[in-house]
Amino acid sequence: MAAWPDRVRPELYFAGSAVFHYLGPAFAVLLFARIEPLGVAWLRIVTAALVFALWRRPWRAWAAAGPSERRAVVAWATVLVLMNATFYLAIDRLSLGTVAAIEFAGPVALAAVAVRTLRNGAALLLAVAGVAALAEVSLDGSPAGFAFALANMTLFTAYIVVAHRVSRHERLAGIDGLAMAMLIAAVLAVPIGVADAAPAALDPIALGAGVGVGVTSSVIPYVFDQLAMRRLSRGRYALMVALLPATATVIGIVVLAQIPTPVEVIGVGLVAAAVVVHRERPAGRTAERQP
Repeated sequence: MAAWPDRVRPELYFAGSAVFHYLGPAFAVLLFARIEPLGVAWLRIVTAALVFALWRRPWRAWAAAGPSERRAVVAWATVLVLMNATFYLAIDRLSLGTVAAIEFAGPVALAAVAVRTLRNGAALLLAVAGVAALAEVSLDGSPAGFAFALANMTLFTAYIVVAHRVSRHERLAGIDGLAMAMLIAAVLAVPIGVADAAPAALDPIALGAGVGVGVTSSVIPYVFDQLAMRRLSRGRYALMVALLPATATVIGIVVLAQIPTPVEVIGVGLVAAAVVVHRERPAGRTAERQP
């Protein structure tokens, strides 16, 4: 008889991941009234680090790893810190759906550069058009927010590249590598987040909410992702990922009452279409160079 996790349809795991991936940040926005964004970002990283550390005990894999593996994980942790910081600074100024859509434009561009095809060229044009539409709204409302969103997009793309590099190392692949990166990130983020997180020490509600943000943002989605990806085809998973910007927009409406303008709806839709259209290099094959 199959284990109980395998009795659940993988699409349901993906749906759970999609919801929690942005439900956590939505709760974080509500928490900004008590704790500054960088403090919330640090609490998120620390919570995830502690959960993954107790679960995986990644220092054992770290001890057995080689110098190149350790350098890759440290790079992953550094990107993780900066990505979380810029994401929280962005959603403090812009709607959740807008930031999420801009975030996904980076991976589309990465795929277009890695695999130069007409299909990926079209995806890149859609993504650029979507970000341009969102920029028109964002620059009028918060130029700083748009700058942080662009920085987060760049760092999210770098995160994908570094995470892929770590996945090629046997000892620190998968959750162990992520767990070790989270632990290191929690330390690296101290200078930029601990001062803003300090008020939570005297506010049990804020501290509990910060822990909740960490679990819902960085623990539950990752576990659900693993359960979904294990049984979904690469093509089907990539298609479902296109729903994430729309999911962020819906959660922004329901939880934060962030009603998008028509231009924002068009921008998010264009980026989602770009995610559907683009294709990454097939796993295990060297992509052919195309004219």
